[in-house]
Amino acid sequence: MKPLLILAVSFGTAVGSMPRCASEGRAHSLFNGKDLEHWTPKISGYKLGENFGNTFRVENGILSTRYDNYDNFHNRFGALYYDKKFTNYRLKVEYRFVGDTVAGAPSWGFRDGGIQYDCQAPSTLGLDQPFPVCLEYNLLGSDGKNKRGTGEICASGMYVEINGKRNTSYCTPPTVKKSFDGDAWVTAEIDVHDGEIIHFVNGEEVIRFKNPRYDTANAIAKNFIVTNSDRVSGGYISLQSNSHPMDFRKIEIMEY
Repeated sequence: MKPLLILAVSFGTAVGSMPRCASEGRAHSLFNGKDLEHWTPKISGYKLGENFGNTFRVENGILSTRYDNYDNFHNRFGALYYDKKFTNYRLKVEYRFVGDTVAGAPSWGFRDGGIQYDCQAPSTLGLDQPFPVCLEYNLLGSDGKNKRGTGEICASGMYVEINGKRNTSYCTPPTVKKSFDGDAWVTAEIDVHDGEIIHFVNGEEVIRFKNPRYDTANAIAKNFIVTNSDRVSGGYISLQSNSHPMDFRKIEIMEY
């Protein structure tokens, strides 16, 4: 029993939430700390696999997004996709914001990033498509004055049920607000299990929702509705490049 207990604790539990059965899966790393093996970039305006400006890079065991080779952001929104589709899992990512937003960044780009999940396959993204059809754990940092709760849920081409009701905005703030300044490391966790999803910040539940569905009003999302079912049943995981430099480490997953 001891190995199972250690695994459950390593992924953290939240007050008021029930941890999944650790015996259903075993945690493993999605990032080898050396290179981008198993990860593929897709930046708006560029072909799949083209890492414009060396946006995504690995240095000193850290996976980073950087824009020092950009003259201007020019809406080059992108993401780095892992090459496997996941359905039921608990994902754990440690991240931090560093430096300043690149010139030409959108006003909302300051300390804004994301972990996208249940994504459409990266091979299906259009050349100039800025964001995939997906759910997103929105990563937000504060400026020391205005507090912003990280871990909100954003739905692109999808919708979810929050407290029994369909979300009414693209992004929904977390129920529990956790705000971070500076370049401190923060742990984000996403638990996806049979249509119920929970976001955690440093081990504490901040929002939960369920029943993700493809939005039939979205022209791209309609392509993923099969056998007349709009239910979302898994997808790909990616890390956004939204114009503010970020670092990632300890990208781990436990499948159920």
